[in-house]
Amino acid sequence: MCGRYLIITTPEAMRAFFRYLEQPNFPPRYNVAPTQPIPVVRMFEGVRQFALVRWGLLPAWVKDPRGFSLVINARSDNVLDKPAFRNAMRRRRCLIPADGFYEWKVEGERRRPFAVRPRAGGPIAFAGLWETWTGPNGEELETAAIVTTQANRALRLLHDRMPVVLAPEAYDMWLDCRAVDAQIAAALLAPAPDNFFDAYEVSPAVNRVTNDSPELLVPASELPPAPEPEKPAKPKRDDRQGSLF
Repeated sequence: MCGRYLIITTPEAMRAFFRYLEQPNFPPRYNVAPTQPIPVVRMFEGVRQFALVRWGLLPAWVKDPRGFSLVINARSDNVLDKPAFRNAMRRRRCLIPADGFYEWKVEGERRRPFAVRPRAGGPIAFAGLWETWTGPNGEELETAAIVTTQANRALRLLHDRMPVVLAPEAYDMWLDCRAVDAQIAAALLAPAPDNFFDAYEVSPAVNRVTNDSPELLVPASELPPAPEPEKPAKPKRDDRQGSLF
């Protein structure tokens, strides 16, 4: 699963890496959350294109979005057959630029957040699917989901799923929906190598969507200890009243 991620590479470096023509100016994001606008790279008339879409895929056939569950991830094992993903897998594949993601390790009732970042640095590209939904009044909403696969051995202790990370040499194959059919593209949906990522625990501050700063990436081991809760003060005795005890 991938429910939060980060994208902090500068716009200039991102443009050079993914080779699109647009020159967007977007700020670094340390805590990207579902329903927020996210950058994607897709193919348009044979050329790579940058676009901003909503994170949370909405298939074109949905009549009322209020009755459709938010779909932020697409499982690689059913993208070819599941109605929510089938058409996008055939015709609307995209890259989702990132510099890492967050995962939570569940221990009983406790959930410990971990930052998962590429050892070689970013940016990287998650495999993505996008759709355009048209409302009853003609309004259009472009949305996307991150494709996930089984976690590799290194990340399996955190969660059993991870985003699909595409190798740069596979970008054109994934994006070119005209020349590469869905069956062939699906062969790219594999876990990253075991040594691709580093994972380390971070502050629970990442749990709050409103927190979006470099401090979220500081290892928990380097953070100052949390202050102990203050003990409640004992009530002062009122000597003006007599005691029955």
